[in-house]
Amino acid sequence: MDEWSDALYRFALKSLKDMDQAQDIVQDSFEKLWKKHEQIDNTKVKSYLFTIAYHAMVDYWRKQKAGVDIETVTNEVRYEQNYYSGLKPILDKALDRLSEIQRTVLLLRDYEGYSYEEIGEICNLNDSQVKVYIFRARLSVKNFIGNFNLVV
Repeated sequence: MDEWSDALYRFALKSLKDMDQAQDIVQDSFEKLWKKHEQIDNTKVKSYLFTIAYHAMVDYWRKQKAGVDIETVTNEVRYEQNYYSGLKPILDKALDRLSEIQRTVLLLRDYEGYSYEEIGEICNLNDSQVKVYIFRARLSVKNFIGNFNLVV
């Protein structure tokens, strides 16, 4: 638990933007791991935990979307080009604009350092799909930020 709880929490928090929900997902993931600890190979624990967390986040997103107009959310996530409040809020807004799967694979790759194969196992995707989602996510973030010289 000491080895993976912080990384799992960061992943859930960055994806969900809700501290309580992220903590619940981490706790539920470790609970499910404990229930099946005899069946899981020790070398696969990290992948198993992140897979459980990812599926829990997908369930959470599905419940949250059941009444949210996507067009409204997309229009609310904007930033002013002439206002500089730090790079982190701009990156957070750029990540918020991504689809759940794009945000997930990008966070797993760039924030947590997973390989394409590991991300594929966690998200139930093949390597090609993972690469495409990461490419599109990075392109979307780049387009949102625009010219970096205007940001800084």
